[in-house]
Amino acid sequence: MDWNTLLNNLVVPDVSIVEKVIRPILVYGFLIVLLRIAGQRTLSQMNAFDLIVLLTLSNTVQNAIIGNDNSVLGGMIGATTLVVVNVLVVRYLYKHQGLDRRLEGEPIVLVENGRFLRKNCERALITEDEVMAAIRRQGAAELADVDRVVLETSGTVSVILHHPTGEEAISSEMHERLGRIEAALSRLEQGLSASGARAT
Repeated sequence: MDWNTLLNNLVVPDVSIVEKVIRPILVYGFLIVLLRIAGQRTLSQMNAFDLIVLLTLSNTVQNAIIGNDNSVLGGMIGATTLVVVNVLVVRYLYKHQGLDRRLEGEPIVLVENGRFLRKNCERALITEDEVMAAIRRQGAAELADVDRVVLETSGTVSVILHHPTGEEAISSEMHERLGRIEAALSRLEQGLSASGARAT
């Protein structure tokens, strides 16, 4: 293969630049709508099935984005278009909070005051086991330690713990009791010292 052919394959796109720009924009818009319909659960990757969907999604739409083109320049144009469109969309939504809330949806409270809100879990298609796994990742041992669990619009799960938690309360009580025991022992030692001094 000569240098001219190599440069052509690397630099010259097989489709027009206009098409290279339009394809990523269409796929970007489609994926936003698709993920909005799928809900926050898909973004949160709560189980292996959701993770598989997200991993294969990019591969599935790859040809739709780049078309019949393997050139480096074509890939750069597609990637640049995606990044620029995303920046513009994020800037626009930042200035239009109402539209952003409509597109993103609202956070869903899954646990309130240590109790599952089963209707909300059902609406988000998240099982109690998946919520408990998220709670344990945040360091809580049991549901009683949790004040609230929220599935955010970004798909992340926020866990707000009671303060103090059950373990913290037990630890605090033990420290308090140890402090009282130390104070009592100190008074006892002082009493013994004083009585010993009087005896001599």
